[in-house]
Amino acid sequence: MTSGTVIEARGLTKVFGTRSGLFKGQSAEARAVDGIDLTVRLGETLSLVGESGCGKSTTGRLLLRLIEPTAGSVFFNGRNLTELTRAELRRSRRQMQIIFQDPYGSLNPRMTIGDAIAEAYVIHDIGNDAMRQRSVYEMLDLVHLPRSAATRYPHEFSGGQRQRVGIARALALKPSFVVCDEAVSALDVSVQAQIINLLQDLQCELNLTYLFISHNLSVVRHISDRVAVMYLGRIVEIAKADALFANPAHPYTRALLSAIPPSHPDEPRHRHRLTGDLPSALAIPKGCRFASRCPFVQERCRVADPPLGSLDDHRLVACHRAADGTLPTYDLNA
Repeated sequence: MTSGTVIEARGLTKVFGTRSGLFKGQSAEARAVDGIDLTVRLGETLSLVGESGCGKSTTGRLLLRLIEPTAGSVFFNGRNLTELTRAELRRSRRQMQIIFQDPYGSLNPRMTIGDAIAEAYVIHDIGNDAMRQRSVYEMLDLVHLPRSAATRYPHEFSGGQRQRVGIARALALKPSFVVCDEAVSALDVSVQAQIINLLQDLQCELNLTYLFISHNLSVVRHISDRVAVMYLGRIVEIAKADALFANPAHPYTRALLSAIPPSHPDEPRHRHRLTGDLPSALAIPKGCRFASRCPFVQERCRVADPPLGSLDDHRLVACHRAADGTLPTYDLNA
């Protein structure tokens, strides 16, 4: 791992076995994550974007080893998580946490908010009852909820308040790395802004590093330092947020950005619509997996899978034509 790297994935792969056929007698493999390399740097927010089903959430869970990888390695602060014993992994988990998409489904409806937050201290055998109660109050203060919330139940709160509880629970053990898995997608737009601002304030206050998984590109543009674009289990582009939104290099990234609603109805905007069908994870095509939908496809794209290579000092792209400079210039308004 390089200096300043918090977490790094090398060749990370997850294959799910499925049953197909009329009587479910035939086995098949779905390659949800297919040999990705990804680095998250200290103190940054790296956003992971892409269509639903591309493998974003699976990647986040693999990085935390909430699910076991089929192949590859994950290094956290220099330690290979895939080689840790159950006890060693449990200790490491104090430094790695996740905020889930559904702020209600991730909370036990039979537990009070105080018990839900204190559960982390119980599991890791931290402190006594008095210390845990003080810590619960501190976490409620941190996410701007009243201390009286500790004795209430999840159904008594709004979606935004429940997500604040989810954030408090994730930060209870003072982690350094947090996966935000669609953490604002289930919230109203006005509440989304409040939660995003809270996450940014906490990042500065607590020196947190985020992997922010989302399909909302407007939110991603606001919160990210770098952005990784994922398509059908692979990373196809990684760049600084400003550079990616100003000049996306991969044809898939261009199509994603063109789908962002304009800020004003009269603003000129041209949708770079994709044609063709999205390939199935059960039958990954030969060559570039975006070839069947790419408007700039060439024969070599259908034969050879482009590696994720360096396009410049701050950008990695998996595209033959971007790599050799033959990809047409991008113009969102063209």
